[in-house]
Amino acid sequence: MGACRMKAMRSDWYKKIWTLDIQNQSWTEDTKRQVDFIIQKLHLKGGEKVLDLACGYGRHSLELARRGFLVTGVDITPAYIQFAREEARKQGLQADFLCCDIRGIRFDDEFDVVLNMADGAIGYLENDEENRKIFSVAAKALKRGGRHFIDVMNASYADSHFPCRLWEAGEKCLTLSQFEWNNKTRILLYGQRDYVYGQPLVKPELTEGNPIRLYSLEEITDILSSVGMSATGSYADFNGKPSSDHDLQLLVCAEKK
Repeated sequence: MGACRMKAMRSDWYKKIWTLDIQNQSWTEDTKRQVDFIIQKLHLKGGEKVLDLACGYGRHSLELARRGFLVTGVDITPAYIQFAREEARKQGLQADFLCCDIRGIRFDDEFDVVLNMADGAIGYLENDEENRKIFSVAAKALKRGGRHFIDVMNASYADSHFPCRLWEAGEKCLTLSQFEWNNKTRILLYGQRDYVYGQPLVKPELTEGNPIRLYSLEEITDILSSVGMSATGSYADFNGKPSSDHDLQLLVCAEKK
């Protein structure tokens, strides 16, 4: 990677940067297969109550609702919640959407499943203490025996593979991702540019990165244990490959004791 380095955005970056343009990004195209995987690995029967934390514009929530699950999605971005509510209304789906910071919800022993997909805001908050609150919220919201599914980036991979740049070609656009890693603070700076097909391509300049705290499987397992949860499985992708230090994606299944 070149000499140009990014600077970290403000610590409250996660409150302000999101737009519905995210629907064009390649990683949103795999939603149905991801939901298939969740249903399989969590042994869901249909009809379970699902809480989708940092649900974005509702792509997983809406897909689950189409399959008969009772879904509540929570996100901090008004445009996302407005879109998800309208889609649920148009499609006649049983799904509720709340616009708030996920740390502020007060569900208690109400859900069979909690999801944190595409990071689900894990690692986005101001410090370790704030990030751990997400796990506490999930554990409190679950019924005993309820299941938690986490989809994050793997800190163990970052230790040996970052910094780097990656290109990914989706159906609608070409995405450039830049990863810069501080192995002492465990903070990733993530920068991204999307190039919609058919538009002029200009030289990418990535000057700012989103600061994201990454966790290893061992760290996540310890945090889950501290909030009364136990990890029951971990994977490197939605094909079911076992997790390893050589894979960027980390999927963790857990259960409330």
